[in-house]
Amino acid sequence: MNYFVTAIGTDSGKTLVSSILVEALKADYWKPVQAGKPLDTETVKELVSNEITRFHPETHIFKLPASPHAAAKFEHLAIQLDDFVLPETTNDIVIEGAGGILVPINQEHYVIDIARELSAPVILVVNLYLGCINHTLLTVDYLKRNKIPVLGIVFNGESNFESENIIEEKSGYKVLLRLPKLSLINKEIIKYWADELMLNWYE
Repeated sequence: MNYFVTAIGTDSGKTLVSSILVEALKADYWKPVQAGKPLDTETVKELVSNEITRFHPETHIFKLPASPHAAAKFEHLAIQLDDFVLPETTNDIVIEGAGGILVPINQEHYVIDIARELSAPVILVVNLYLGCINHTLLTVDYLKRNKIPVLGIVFNGESNFESENIIEEKSGYKVLLRLPKLSLINKEIIKYWADELMLNWYE
């Protein structure tokens, strides 16, 4: 099975969560669109311990750290939705998106359309900050209205019971993991949270 990791915005912790998922499932990893450095693929490589995971090359890498449509335009290029073809593998793939679900990849399509094109259900990363309830429920509304399957939510950041509770209640999505604000991120930390994720994965 393939999984599409997306979020309610930029810098939400998608790469961290992707690393945990890859380690937990011993899945392959693929970042279809990379805009700017550091390369998320290299970050995940440094954090994953298992020897089964393969890291597939990006479909597009752009120099400018910007929305994919703008980063492509900066290099006089254009992204097409049919550019994205699943890598050949017999393993599951964790696919990491760019930014939030409605970040444009061209004048017509958004990041979430990659998930739809690849028939990959979503894992939604919700980083906890003032305003995250509104941003999350707007994201959830779009996903539901467009009948995009969602496996669950990962909360990321300093715990806020009221925010988490209302998001869980209003979305109806399963909470896969509650990640605290991590001061240290290394292979051992990723392995620990991968084990925690697996406790919830089959419930």
